[in-house]
Amino acid sequence: MNEVYITAMGAYLPNQPVSNDEIEDFLGRIDGKESRVKPRILKQNGIKTRYYALNKAQETTHSNAELAVNAVNNALKKSNLKASDVELLCTGTSQGDLPIPGFASMVHAGLDFKRCELASFQSVCASGVMALKNAFAQIKSEQKQNAVCVGSELPSRMFKASRFEAQEVKSLPFDAEFLRWMLSDGAGAFVLQNKINLKGLSLRIDWIDIKSFANEFPVCMYTGKIDNEDEAEKTWLDYPSYEEASKAGAINLHQDTRLLDKLIKTGVAHYFELIDQGKVKVSKVDWLCCHYSSEVFKDSIKELMQKGGGAIPDEKWFSNLSAKGNTGSASIFIMVEELMYSGKLKKGDSILCMVPESGRFITSFMHFTVVGKSEESKIYPQREIAPPELIIDTNETSEWLIRNLARVWIDFETALLKVPIVAKIHDGSLSMADYKLLLTDLRQQVIDGSQWISRAASNIDIDLFELRSAFIKHTATEHKDYQMLERNFEALGENLETIRSGEKNIGTVALTSFMFQQASKANPVDLLGSMFIIEGIGKRLAGYWGELMQDQLQLNNSQVSFFTYHGTADENHFHNLEEALNHPKMNLEVAKKIVKTAKITAKLYRMQLEELGNY
Repeated sequence: MNEVYITAMGAYLPNQPVSNDEIEDFLGRIDGKESRVKPRILKQNGIKTRYYALNKAQETTHSNAELAVNAVNNALKKSNLKASDVELLCTGTSQGDLPIPGFASMVHAGLDFKRCELASFQSVCASGVMALKNAFAQIKSEQKQNAVCVGSELPSRMFKASRFEAQEVKSLPFDAEFLRWMLSDGAGAFVLQNKINLKGLSLRIDWIDIKSFANEFPVCMYTGKIDNEDEAEKTWLDYPSYEEASKAGAINLHQDTRLLDKLIKTGVAHYFELIDQGKVKVSKVDWLCCHYSSEVFKDSIKELMQKGGGAIPDEKWFSNLSAKGNTGSASIFIMVEELMYSGKLKKGDSILCMVPESGRFITSFMHFTVVGKSEESKIYPQREIAPPELIIDTNETSEWLIRNLARVWIDFETALLKVPIVAKIHDGSLSMADYKLLLTDLRQQVIDGSQWISRAASNIDIDLFELRSAFIKHTATEHKDYQMLERNFEALGENLETIRSGEKNIGTVALTSFMFQQASKANPVDLLGSMFIIEGIGKRLAGYWGELMQDQLQLNNSQVSFFTYHGTADENHFHNLEEALNHPKMNLEVAKKIVKTAKITAKLYRMQLEELGNY
């Protein structure tokens, strides 16, 4: 499965920042009067400035889709991904500009994307996380190579004084007025890819965990009905007319603030569950990006974390609530975007994100790891793709075999360059942890290598003596390779028992199962195709990969000898294969079987590298 990286980010906050003293100049004063509760709410939430897609005449200056489009374009400007190459667009918002169609369709229409897959998520604050998880899952599972994800909100137009005055009210109940001083407009976007950004830092998405508690709680933040006590209450669509629904206050946005304390407790309980599961290691968290709507709630969260033994020090908390406001589903995007380009992050940093949603109680967490290199990072040149040279007698069958094995190899090496571990080797982003994992997983396959070759040799008839000899020679050269891997691992300062107790990843299981199955058949001459792929890796790729890994990780010879040795030794191994392919009983029927087995082996070997760490 692919690693997934956030390679670029963008934010868009409309117009100029609005101070606390200016809020009612933009939203309007109900019945011409200043709000009496506004100062108290603003003191509690700690917001100093925010942004509105409104002017002082309460006219909308941007649509919600336009906010999202601007954020996406700002992200793409920092990316090497072209708009025309985007494969998936995922959006999250509390309310789009239109009830129908989906918000993603409206955003797509404003972008320079070609035809692509869309996913629209409508919730409240967690909708952006839902959208991000969809994009993450599709790239992780190799359905897509890239995606753009955006969270965008425009709640200010719901708070215009004219809306409430049309209801003939002189003042608002607290549950409606509370949100008027809490929410603001903005959008944030992430570019996701299956490879890191080569010009700067990226965030590897380690996991995303979302949990709904709607089965346990009534609605807390809502629009479309008057209260949250009667589940059977009619909604705004059930009134005789939209005018009557509006006049009744069914289209107002409400917040039952009495429930918010329960949301905080629910979110922190989810946090402790993640600690128990081993997903969150408190001591390893370098940054906590927590989406809270008020500084008062931050204090409550910290207190509960402290009581449960999961406190994160103040200096690790990052928030821009005071300067950029609470933008709902966009908040976490805007927050992480600011942190990303703040100059505060360094490679290896661990970022934990917490996004609770009060709609009907959803809690969500994400974990990112900072990866990548600076602008000066060394990027290794990509060699021309070419098959290992086969030198065998020239005849019609051998010419056909060489042509077709060459095609199999070119497809194989081309596909390998897209495999995450190989891409890291070439772009200079390989970590020591990556290298140790590679050694560990290869060892489990290599230790079986000589065994399937020996089994194949024992099943070759005596009249194919030369072929049997070729397999036996191959066994003799391969059967101690796993020991070289172990020595390299030990030279890295690791315990031998760690690599010896490892298990096969799912790709290795598929590869070795196929090898043993073929080797158990009578006269398994087709396994010469497998030897072509495996020895070709040694002859053409292993030594080169060893040089790249040695250079970027500053390894000594004792730590990388498995790869550098095979770069030269497999030249001799390849001669044994050439001798076998020169057997006088080689014909087109056998050649076709060899090519097919080479195709299968290439596919399964690539799978082994794609599934590193997946057991």
